[in-house]
Amino acid sequence: MKKQILIVGSGFSGMWAAVSASRLSALTGNNALSIAVLAPVAELRVRPRFYEEKVATLVAPLSDLFSELDIEFIAGSAERIDTNDKIVVWRDANGQEMTVSYERLVLATGSQTKRPPIAGLAEYAFDIDQLGSAQVFEQHLDSLVARPSTPERNTVVVCGGGFTGIELATELPARLRARFGEDTQTKVIVVERGAVIGGRYSEALRKTIADASLELGVEWRLNSEIEAIDDGGVTLKNGERIATSTVVWTAGVEANPLSRQIGGERDSQGRLIVNENLQVPQHPDVYATGDMAHAQTDDVGNTALMTCQHAIQLGKFAGHNAAASLLNQPPLPYRQVNYVTCLDLGGWGAVYTEGWDQQVKSVRDEAKKIKIAITNELIYPPAADRSVAFAAADPLAKFV
Repeated sequence: MKKQILIVGSGFSGMWAAVSASRLSALTGNNALSIAVLAPVAELRVRPRFYEEKVATLVAPLSDLFSELDIEFIAGSAERIDTNDKIVVWRDANGQEMTVSYERLVLATGSQTKRPPIAGLAEYAFDIDQLGSAQVFEQHLDSLVARPSTPERNTVVVCGGGFTGIELATELPARLRARFGEDTQTKVIVVERGAVIGGRYSEALRKTIADASLELGVEWRLNSEIEAIDDGGVTLKNGERIATSTVVWTAGVEANPLSRQIGGERDSQGRLIVNENLQVPQHPDVYATGDMAHAQTDDVGNTALMTCQHAIQLGKFAGHNAAASLLNQPPLPYRQVNYVTCLDLGGWGAVYTEGWDQQVKSVRDEAKKIKIAITNELIYPPAADRSVAFAAADPLAKFV
């Protein structure tokens, strides 16, 4: 009887966990493992690109890859985890409830936008957090073309000036011009509770974002918070009213609620705090990875961020270690010392930094080429070729 590794989620971390587990199984020549991925569809949704146009095309099929590597795909959504009986209760597309057992569980269900109880947020704000919601937002932009040209129609308010908010805000001027024409005066406003633009970033990176925003005409409302949203605009807590037909919420994410079903310590974003092998200490048979894991990247206190850069490597280590624990192989402690930032800044270009202190190395067109190489090639799944996929899935192989 084969021992089952069940990976819940087919995003960056889940996909790589499956490939990495399959790799170790093949390397050891041991046919004792069964590897399965449970997710709604066998595709990788390229979430870091959801600020772009044609979001429906930003998916990569996984069926051929999984088939090549003998990875079973289970089409459904996990609903309940029983760590005592080692089963996951899931529901298929027809609503039928089923169960699947595991010897090792890899939780890779990612994160979701955190939506606080702000009046009108649920009813009137868009987001680009998931494929479906990003498509709804794109369809809304398309629908604006049929409306009369007014300041309200031509204004977009982005709530939150973090990574996603910045990339969306700097991309929006071009997206609006493409719909309304070059002669239409549009306005993009970022509402940010912090006192400076890009408050979590280095001084050099903050200045670059500010310069790009100024050149693109993106306005910032600093030290500002949303009081309420309605069908005609937003009201800030300082009383300012911004008339707009389009409000996009990008202020913060939290781990998928499935994390709450696992007994263990969590951080402020709901991520399970894991050991260096990415196991949940209270449940050694459970590995958390990607946006579900609070993991130390090095020996100086840095923690993995909710980015695909970290999710990809976390997945490789989690899959390897889950398989290793069943194959009597030594685990590989998760380490990801190198850290880069590549931020798209729309028509201005991009900015590329290296290190946790975010030293700016490239800007404008040069950085844009790096950004495109990362988001259009590097983060996509490997070819459905065993040798190519296994080489890429090695946790110790150079990534960035």
